[in-house]
Amino acid sequence: MAQVEKSNHNSDQREAGRLQVLDVIRAAGTIARIDIAKETGFSPATVTVITSQLLESGLIEEITPEPAADAKPSTRRGRPRVSLRLRGAAHLIAGIKVAHNSVSVLILDFEGSEVVSHDMPMPEPRMATPYFCETLKRAVSQACAKGGFALSGLSGIGVAMAGLVDAKRNFVYWSSSLTDRNVNLGAHLDRVLPCPVFIDNDANLVAKAEHLFGEGRKVDDFIVVTIEHGVGMGIVIGGEIYRGERGCGAEFGHTKVHLDGALCQCGQRGCLEAYVGNYALLREANIMDREMPLADIGMLFKRAEAGDAMARSIFERAGRMFAMGLANIINIFDPKLIVLAGEQLSFDYLYADAVLEAMHQSSIQVDAPLPEVRVHAWGDQMWAKGAAAYAIERVSALTVREVPVDA
Repeated sequence: MAQVEKSNHNSDQREAGRLQVLDVIRAAGTIARIDIAKETGFSPATVTVITSQLLESGLIEEITPEPAADAKPSTRRGRPRVSLRLRGAAHLIAGIKVAHNSVSVLILDFEGSEVVSHDMPMPEPRMATPYFCETLKRAVSQACAKGGFALSGLSGIGVAMAGLVDAKRNFVYWSSSLTDRNVNLGAHLDRVLPCPVFIDNDANLVAKAEHLFGEGRKVDDFIVVTIEHGVGMGIVIGGEIYRGERGCGAEFGHTKVHLDGALCQCGQRGCLEAYVGNYALLREANIMDREMPLADIGMLFKRAEAGDAMARSIFERAGRMFAMGLANIINIFDPKLIVLAGEQLSFDYLYADAVLEAMHQSSIQVDAPLPEVRVHAWGDQMWAKGAAAYAIERVSALTVREVPVDA
């Protein structure tokens, strides 16, 4: 038994070492072995062994930098310095963002370069699990066809969706996209898709995208707040996504701001989302003006800009509620940075000067600057990129397990 445990421990160490080397190469783009040793703390001999295994398995490749046009001939003898990079052709990975009205698919190669993107309308905002799975399959299949390759050519798929998601189990407790609760969605998707599927809350994957590609680059402790149909939050601590024990952490939209208040789409009352989410603002507007119902938040915002008192009052209350929520984030987490993300931030009512001032007034006052608040308004393809990046990480972990020890 002790021998088996020792063998498993050694195997875990080898996998962790390979993943660490892959992460360093991915972060650097191209890097020499000696620099990998410096970054990881591994000995040059260990780096040589690991990179030989990764080269043999096709996950990385060697490149010899071209000399500059004005470079003088080198007097040094021996082989030129060789760098390593990820081999983009090793895997194709898809990321999916499930929005209220659309499905966005982004396919990346193993290096993280975009191969093809595709958007497809959602047949219905909410649907039963089997229909939902077939819808995702259709969207990914269309993206693959657009890129000129088969669905079977994918090595993994990441899915970003709103709701309470246990990413470790690919289990969805509740989502605004599903009519069912407590769904083992990973098992359902495995039946219709030919490769591993990795599911997470969409705000977590926005945080992943911001950390790798956006406002959170080179910042290891920050919070992302997403405002779209609903309200989400992704927390990055020490460079890692915080998800909570059950996968239900960071549900900012479902923090309570009003006892027995407005009805939220989660079924409870008084949630922040029920005062700030798009559906909540439209619900209030259409209750107050039944003769001219509004179909989207842009129409309501135009009314407010034109001086409509009802529309302005709705946005002003949303701003006050949102300021209270942001102050609570600061008081609990004291993050270095807060990123407000999502396409709907093209409307400024949630980060107007009055909102930020109210946030400041409700935050704990000490003789130090409050966290910086940055706005990053972008569309569903960025969410899909976070899902794809998450899937690349998971596929990398699965792949290194299969690398032979003596490769």
